[in-house]
Amino acid sequence: MNSRYLLLLGLLLFSCHNTSPEDEEEMQETTTPVTVTHCALVDMQEIVELNAISVFLQKNQIKATTNGYLKSVAVLPGQRVTRDQPLFMLKGKEAEHLGLLLDQLDSSSKFTGEICLRANRNGFVQDIYYQAGDYVLEGDVLAEVSDAESLVFMMQLPYELTPCLSKNNLLDLLLPDGTLLHGTRSTSLPAVDPLSQTRSVVIRIPDGGSIPENLIAKVQVVKNTRRNVLSLPKAAVLADETLEHFWIMKMTDGEYAVKVPIIKGIETNGMVEIVSPELSLEDLILETGNYGLPDRARVLIQEKEE
Repeated sequence: MNSRYLLLLGLLLFSCHNTSPEDEEEMQETTTPVTVTHCALVDMQEIVELNAISVFLQKNQIKATTNGYLKSVAVLPGQRVTRDQPLFMLKGKEAEHLGLLLDQLDSSSKFTGEICLRANRNGFVQDIYYQAGDYVLEGDVLAEVSDAESLVFMMQLPYELTPCLSKNNLLDLLLPDGTLLHGTRSTSLPAVDPLSQTRSVVIRIPDGGSIPENLIAKVQVVKNTRRNVLSLPKAAVLADETLEHFWIMKMTDGEYAVKVPIIKGIETNGMVEIVSPELSLEDLILETGNYGLPDRARVLIQEKEE
């Protein structure tokens, strides 16, 4: 029994050692089809995307000018109003008694004692606190109207990015529906959120139109700008699973590519800055087919598909 096992083991060892050097070389010389690219000198920007929320900086309160009853309410919450548009009709208690007395003395008298409360700015009715028939006191807030001309976007800027503000006087805002607005950076509020450590930066837009409050827009802030830097397409740069080490596959001749560790810089618009090592514009760098290749790989360069 043991002799049979020994014989079988010997046959296995013999078959393993019977592989010729030519076969081993053929197995190692697998050719991988690839496409190549060159380095390019381009201008690059490091961009940080932040959120900005639409807010009305000014909200006007419509207050009762005397004690009395609300005869009518001419608007609804959310309604857009214009300057001098009637909002409430108020009739004071004393004015109502005075009107009855005047009617008894002179039936032709047209005194009503009604007071029309109007909007003092263009805007939107935020809240209405009383309805027709309610009794109100002088000074009671009847409604709150936001000033349409005071609409701005409030960008939440991390405090460490404060030095970047001087480079971002003009900012583009992308709304959720794809609308692009061109804004101008204005003032920064002199306070920092204690939890997020961000400060609010006011971005003014030419015309708010019908933009509602609390709408979130995306803002791209330029953090750094570099001119004429050496870069490669993003597909040419490889990384490990932890994204700590990066490398490229560089052609050494017409058949072989080797692994070259790199240090990358700014990454934007599908291009990656190569900080080191120094590469030539004539170097051939693998762009596709490079994933999973060993340190020295035999490749076959193919034309890129249009």
